[in-house]
Amino acid sequence: MDRRSIRLLRCAVLPLAWLALGAASPLWTPQDVNQRLLAAHNAERVRLGIPPLVWSDKLARQSMEWAQQLTLIDGLEHSDTADYADPTDGEEGENLWRGTKGYYTPEQMVNLWVDERKIFVNGPFPRNSTTGQWRDVGHYTQLIWRSTTQVGCAIASNEQDEVLVCRYLEGGNVIGEKPY
Repeated sequence: MDRRSIRLLRCAVLPLAWLALGAASPLWTPQDVNQRLLAAHNAERVRLGIPPLVWSDKLARQSMEWAQQLTLIDGLEHSDTADYADPTDGEEGENLWRGTKGYYTPEQMVNLWVDERKIFVNGPFPRNSTTGQWRDVGHYTQLIWRSTTQVGCAIASNEQDEVLVCRYLEGGNVIGEKPY
């Protein structure tokens, strides 16, 4: 074989080897995913000069329980227990996301919420959207809510989809208050 043929063979074989390795084992550990989700949240908060969030294992466990439930249904719905999961902690907030399994990175999942900033207005809640509909920016306002200090997230999947649930303490989107 000449050098050109060897190079072409490498170009064909190496990507297949990487795919095989990726299929056999995850590309990142659950701890890596947690750090990446937290970093994606905090990148936007730092950009706005808002104190960063800290990771909560307790909120992450609660998020996993709900994410697993959501993989059993079509669509998304907020948990009835998100607001008062532990009365001693206070009211929680919750962001939900669903997409094609294996297609999105943790950063892309969170950044779909961050993209809501394009129509965000920093006024008193619920007057936070250029569309007049607070739901159009509700994920974003929770993510950047100044008095929120903790986040815990989890990703669960079924054969087709992945579901991301993030829980926040203290919850945001409080009527009459500005996000930051």
